[in-house]
Order: sequence, then C-alpha cells, then structure tokens
Amino acid sequence: MKIVIASDIHGSAFFCELLMNAIKKENPDKIIFLGDILYHGPRNDLPKDYAPKKVIEMLNPLKEQIISVRGNCEAEVDQMVLDFSVLEDYKTFEFGDKKAVLTHGHLESDRLPDMKDFDILLNGHTHIPKCEQKEGYIFMNPGSVSIPKENSPHSYMVFENNQFLWKNLENGEVYKTKKL
Repeated sequence: MKIVIASDIHGSAFFCELLMNAIKKENPDKIIFLGDILYHGPRNDLPKDYAPKKVIEMLNPLKEQIISVRGNCEAEVDQMVLDFSVLEDYKTFEFGDKKAVLTHGHLESDRLPDMKDFDILLNGHTHIPKCEQKEGYIFMNPGSVSIPKENSPHSYMVFENNQFLWKNLENGEVYKTKKL
C-alpha cells in the first residue's frame, strides 16, 4: 500500500496544486492530511495564492482516498464545505504491522490514546519535518506543504515498501527516510 501524508496546506492554492501534482505522480492508495487544510491561522502570514475555495475544489474529488484529522485551524464551517471528515482530534491507522496515531500535534497528550499501545505518532502543526525515536514509539512530522519553518522545504511524506520518505514538494527529491 502506498500512502501520501501531508499537513498544513493553510489554504494555499499554489502549494495545494503542487501537492495535487505530486499525488497524481505518486498514485497513492490513501492520502492522510494531518490538519490545517483551509485556514492560515492568526499567527501565520497569508501563504502564496491563499484561496481556500480553490483548495476545496482540488481536494473534494479525492474524498474516497482521504483520511484527515482536525488541526488547530479547522472549524465546523470547514466541515460544511469539505466532503471528507476533518473534525476528529485523532485517528488510528496501520502502516503494515505498525499501529499509528494520526493527529495534528496541538492537543495535550491526555486527549490522545496512550502511546504504549502504538508504534508511531504522526503529526504536523510545527511545520518542521521530524523523525525521532521516543520511548516506545517513533515520532514523525511531514513538515508543511505551504508554510515550512526553520528553513525546511515545502514537503510531504510517502509510505511505501515499509519505509517513510520525506519529499521536497517543489522538486520531488527525497531528503529523509525511515525504514520500519
């Protein structure tokens, strides 16, 4: 199974279109969004080509493939225009024989499942790509599609052949890997 994982589009039609091109090229079975799809948030500058309605038009046709969680910028009004669920604080997912918690990353840990029952914690929120071994699980962040931080590239992840690949959204180059 091939999965594209992305976070923090923040309403940028420009970077969402780049992501759609990457998705077309990757041809994944599933697409995971780790929150902050439409709104840019009060702490961020407007991303390039801020146009949430265009983002909606690009994503809704993929509704059958999409698994998504609520970011700190999602609201009930977003659910009214998106054809896939965006209001759950977390979801669980299996990457091969590894169990994962999918969340945005802004919630206190007491609002999430106990990680002793899981192998992977995947979240966005910080806009910084990460792969760190924690006590009992691996913590991973795909970085941000539209507003990367700490000089990281605009990025997304791919899971295939039992490994995670972090890819530069603008040129498709792999810049980090994690084999399970």
